[in-house]
Amino acid sequence: MPKRNFSHVRAWVFDLDNTLYPPAARLFDQIETKMTDYVMRVAGASRAQADGLRRDYWQRYGTTLAGLMRHHDIDPDDYLVDVHDIDFAALDPDPHLSELIQALPGRKIVYTNGSAPYAAQVLRARGLEAAFDAIYGVEHADYMPKPDRAAFEQVFAMDGLSPGEAAMFEDDPRNLAAPHAMGMRTVLVGPDAHDGDHIHHHTDNLNDFLKRLLG
Repeated sequence: MPKRNFSHVRAWVFDLDNTLYPPAARLFDQIETKMTDYVMRVAGASRAQADGLRRDYWQRYGTTLAGLMRHHDIDPDDYLVDVHDIDFAALDPDPHLSELIQALPGRKIVYTNGSAPYAAQVLRARGLEAAFDAIYGVEHADYMPKPDRAAFEQVFAMDGLSPGEAAMFEDDPRNLAAPHAMGMRTVLVGPDAHDGDHIHHHTDNLNDFLKRLLG
């Protein structure tokens, strides 16, 4: 990974879930259970049916929330508060990751398909609050989710971020297509490599990747 590939980067954008904490924490398992419960209530469905709808909406629309808004006319804020009411004890502080992110030259932001208040709780549990200049959730894009390019454009415009001088770290390959098309340097974070011209780099260890990037 040549360090020069990031020499132009002045803004560093990080996804949250399974990116700024390891998937082994299984935090999202709790959220998926809460999502299924919510779908059961609003759709009058069995647990198996609701779980299928949750997955189908995520696949088709980018988030379960987007599908619920489209087909069940729900209050997105009520949903976000409900599904993010979870136990954060599975997350451990990572002072080394905080130091590495703070050492990156330029602005550092979190952009998640979850809510900003939820992201702030995750960052506190991980000891990463001081590493970031701003947090953006799906509410900042009027509930349009990644991978919709319009969602990225709205959030980046709000932040004043120039995509041509930015990098995106993300665990979902499809959420890197729009950033790549906008001129960002893209990094897939996760255990499995993924083919695609829209992914410049892949790592299964964010700390190690940032350490090598910083030299």
